[in-house]
Amino acid sequence: MRTRRTLLASGVAGVTGLAGCAGSPLADDGSADSAGDSSDSDNAGEGVATRIGFVGDLMLGRSVNERWAGEDDGHESVWGSTLPRLQELDGLVGNLECCVSDRGTRWPDKGYYFRSDPAFAVPALEAAGASFVSLANNHVLDYGEPALRDTESHLSDVGIAHAGAGTDRNSVLDPALFEAGDLTVAAFGLTDQAAEFAAGASDPGTAFATLDPSVPGTRSLVTGILDRAAEGDPDLVVASLHWGPNWETKPRAVHEAFGRWLIEQGVDVVHGHSAHVLQGVEVYQGRPIIYDAADFVDDYISYQDRQGVRNKRSALFELVVRDGDPDELVVEPTAIVDEAATLADEEVAEWVCDTVAERSEAFDTEVERSDNRLAVPLSEE
Repeated sequence: MRTRRTLLASGVAGVTGLAGCAGSPLADDGSADSAGDSSDSDNAGEGVATRIGFVGDLMLGRSVNERWAGEDDGHESVWGSTLPRLQELDGLVGNLECCVSDRGTRWPDKGYYFRSDPAFAVPALEAAGASFVSLANNHVLDYGEPALRDTESHLSDVGIAHAGAGTDRNSVLDPALFEAGDLTVAAFGLTDQAAEFAAGASDPGTAFATLDPSVPGTRSLVTGILDRAAEGDPDLVVASLHWGPNWETKPRAVHEAFGRWLIEQGVDVVHGHSAHVLQGVEVYQGRPIIYDAADFVDDYISYQDRQGVRNKRSALFELVVRDGDPDELVVEPTAIVDEAATLADEEVAEWVCDTVAERSEAFDTEVERSDNRLAVPLSEE
């Protein structure tokens, strides 16, 4: 069995200390009314399946916060009909595209500012079963260092693992550990967005880097992160990356190269986000590269002014792990409707399936389709 526990220990990433933030064990897009059943693949093959969900941006600020923060059940309603599906998972990974705080001063000269009330955001993330969120993005410092510190504190208080931002350059590179079923997962966050947010030697900020495997400093940085992760003896390693420009439906060549290089170094899942729209999925050496998972919930205008760009249509990417090894990636279509995540209706689900399949063709990705969802086999056999 090819697991990262053995690969990391073999010396690809080395072994040093892990000091990370460990978590404890409008539009015209439609939605479905209920969650439905889990994939039939639960019982396929041998071994008990562990299921880990991957979603893109979780933007809980601005109008999302205004709509749901005052509602008694707002922390659940924000997840709409996706909630039962999320709660069935053994783990959930996303990009937290806002700070969680009720204080701070706006970072100067930014166009958009995202901050969510802790009384809403924290129970919302708990209700969804969030296991890990990346903070390596261009909004976690929208309200400065106090709000960043609050965000980390609130997440730690409820046992939601996080990485990618912190008090200094060393801390932002700490991977986090979380449990998903019987698996131990190490996760880290990096971004090539908002260089002004980059953490300094003794200054708070994000894990900013040039995400290019040809850059010696980037190779050294990632090797150091994986060295730290190896100390936690993980079964799986996740790289959560906020990369590339908005509204692009194809990844940049340098990001393709970086994603593949990460897999070669021992990463099991490359979890991309930033574009606000779906990109393709590549299977490389039996491991998935989700180039962009789009937005899972937000309040943005429905952006459809170019062919193929629909930012209100997204997906829940569900990694199925059997006997410690990734077996398949299930793509469950979703939509954002009235500041809530929803399971997609038939029309939108068909569009999402068609789009993910089409955008994955460039990578020769095998896709199996049934019941308005996709399954991407990961086995190398």
